[in-house]
Amino acid sequence: MPALTTTSDGFLLHGEPFRIISGALHYFRVHPGLWSDRLRKARLMGLNTVETYLPWNHHQPDPEGPLVLDGFLDLPRFLRLAQDEGLHVLLRPGPFICAEWDGGGLPDWLTSDPDIRLRSSDPRFTGAVDRYLDLLLPALRPHLAAAGGPVIAVQVENEYGAYGDDGAYLKHLADAFRSRGVEELLFTCDQADPEHLAAGSLPGVLSAGTFGSRVEQCLGRLREYQTEGPLFCAEFWIGWFDHWGGPHHVRDAADAAADLDRLLSAGASVNIYMFHGGTNFGFTNGANHKHAYEPTVTSYDYDAALTECGDPGPKYHAFREVIARHVGVPDEPAPAPGPKLPPTDVELDGRAPLLPLAGLLTAPLRTDDPVTMGELGQHTGYALYRTVLPASGDGLLHFAGGVGDRAQVFVDGAPVGVLERERHDETLPVRVPRPGATLDVLVENMGGVNYGPRIGDPKGLLGPASFNGTVLGGWDCHALPLDDLDAVPFTPGVGAAVTVPAFHRGTFKVDRPADAFLCLPGWTKGQAWVNGCHLGRYWNRGPQHTLYVPAPVLRPGTNELVLLELHGTTATRAQLTDTPDLGPENTW
Repeated sequence: MPALTTTSDGFLLHGEPFRIISGALHYFRVHPGLWSDRLRKARLMGLNTVETYLPWNHHQPDPEGPLVLDGFLDLPRFLRLAQDEGLHVLLRPGPFICAEWDGGGLPDWLTSDPDIRLRSSDPRFTGAVDRYLDLLLPALRPHLAAAGGPVIAVQVENEYGAYGDDGAYLKHLADAFRSRGVEELLFTCDQADPEHLAAGSLPGVLSAGTFGSRVEQCLGRLREYQTEGPLFCAEFWIGWFDHWGGPHHVRDAADAAADLDRLLSAGASVNIYMFHGGTNFGFTNGANHKHAYEPTVTSYDYDAALTECGDPGPKYHAFREVIARHVGVPDEPAPAPGPKLPPTDVELDGRAPLLPLAGLLTAPLRTDDPVTMGELGQHTGYALYRTVLPASGDGLLHFAGGVGDRAQVFVDGAPVGVLERERHDETLPVRVPRPGATLDVLVENMGGVNYGPRIGDPKGLLGPASFNGTVLGGWDCHALPLDDLDAVPFTPGVGAAVTVPAFHRGTFKVDRPADAFLCLPGWTKGQAWVNGCHLGRYWNRGPQHTLYVPAPVLRPGTNELVLLELHGTTATRAQLTDTPDLGPENTW
């Protein structure tokens, strides 16, 4: 018998009544050196359980390679730490997770095949899922409750009713877990909508709801669909995520706490989304595409109970008071904010222009027409496309199919314009100074769509290019993953303004490592690394104006900051501050 079972109106854990009081905490969005701290703070708020997705695309980046289970992806270690803290775990392995994560967690090597019907009983899709589970489950079985581990429940898919209605697919997934030794409770989750619940649920599997308000109405709909069994809100939305160019979303703590109180007063179990959001480090952020393409920012603070740097926010204390009224909280003081690094200036006195380095970083692929980043074997980061313009004069560059997702265009090394997917740009007026001028197009993947039918949309240049109607050929296509910057040849360069994409490097001293926030006044758009840790994307477009620097990234003594600045700048300094700036707030 599984450790967690259901009755007509609740849960039993090892035969005793049990209420799930859970919070979402994605291990892959938190520096591993901080996992113990975040889990301890979860317990101190009164949680008895934590929930996490599993990002398939990062655990299995190569369909023929081994499973990746180290560093930020060391899930077994995260599960051991949760158990050490006395917490149970809800696992949500997907295969689709959404999560505002690149591609919704589906691997690029799978989504790039247009013939595969994603999230369906197409045997090409379920076969790939099965091979993934064959690798994953042996690593997870020791951590399942049946083996004495912390995992008490496993989710089947994720809000599937908002996407499809392939019951055979859902049954295949449930059977895939069972046949590989998962005895624990299985559940589905869908928005509390009758159509979504009907399409996304599976007979014999607990149906859970997702919502952030209208508690009585949503629980009522869940009960109408599932007339007996526990009422479980698998995602109680207490904040929201942000897009570049939009506001920073927040929710009033008292309002969220009042709805949490309504949930618990109704006898429901809950998973707070998010207890701790964390960060979209590197190139991991996703994007939405409904009417226009909208990439998600680097911070996944989510206005959660714990802030991005792990400090208890207003919701932490409000939720702790609510939980104490219903199930009790540990008889220990609430945690205090963590130490912060004193404000520190960083002089960036090393430079290396990007465009001349393309051949040094990667060998080009020679093609007649530009190829997509996927065809270059490049699934995140940047690609550079280079050819020559046959004629001089004023004219229009046309990129058939547009760009995915943002392209900077250069003629003989000089910037001439930007094309953006969100504006559906395909043409750009340019002046060509001479026949045979070099055309460079630097394309940035701003994040894979993580929700809806556009998952897997290609990146890079998406079709042939022409100048005044003449098709341009003879392209050198460079993949620029930027996963190893050791080959970048920095030279001293403080002084003159930089007008082209370039790497900038500087060092700074730290006495005692502590959390910090990277502030970049005078810089426009690019990427940041501290001691080789890829903090993520910055953009003065906002709303986010600082990048979180976790304390474990820093070291006593000399530390290194590297920026890839994509636009011109006269700035030569960056700042490490003790306060985040996530932008103007929009309360919902």
